[in-house]
Amino acid sequence: GRAGWNSLAVVLFLALWEVGPLYLASPATRVFLPPLHEVLAAGARLVENGQLQSHLQASVTRSVSGFGIAVVSAVVLGLLIAWYGWLNSFLNPLLELFRNTATLALLPVFTLLLGIGEESKITIVAYAAFFPVLLNTIAGVRTVDPLLIRAAKSLGLNSFRLFQKVILPSAVPTIFTGIRMAGTSSILVLIAAEMVGAKAGLGYLIVNAQSSFLIPDMYAGILTVSV
Repeated sequence: GRAGWNSLAVVLFLALWEVGPLYLASPATRVFLPPLHEVLAAGARLVENGQLQSHLQASVTRSVSGFGIAVVSAVVLGLLIAWYGWLNSFLNPLLELFRNTATLALLPVFTLLLGIGEESKITIVAYAAFFPVLLNTIAGVRTVDPLLIRAAKSLGLNSFRLFQKVILPSAVPTIFTGIRMAGTSSILVLIAAEMVGAKAGLGYLIVNAQSSFLIPDMYAGILTVSV
């Protein structure tokens, strides 16, 4: 089935990664593209001395903190914007401006305002995750069947119960789509941010290994991010 073909593709890729640098590449190329077994050995060494766990913990803490802030604030604001037309009209120009601004373009701003500590990393993760969740929350509420809303109102449900029993359950699938999208983008942005202004984290591990010419360690860090 499809799962078998997907597994085969991964196995072939890993086999090519092992064999290619050993037998198909020049010695100079092998320096920059080590075979898989050297990368795995470097990863095992990083685990053994505790470096990988330390950097992974730093990245996960930042990611979870920023992601949690983004999801809570975006869902609440999205529900309000979708329900109150005047709020949508008021905030829409501002949201469009920031939504179309590349997240990494604001990294220097966050760094200047918040420093190179944890606050700037968490903030940029929250910013990257905020808009996918917000837009999907708004879309989810607006696509609720109007007949359901009218039927609920005819049964005497107040606004709170209407949200609780009709709006939110109907919008949840679309909201979770936004959350999945936000998860991917926030991790990528965090890794990039750690590469330019951090002393711990997977992004720092990768760029520090590259600058120290520890190429297998660099690939071990990249593999960890991919997994």
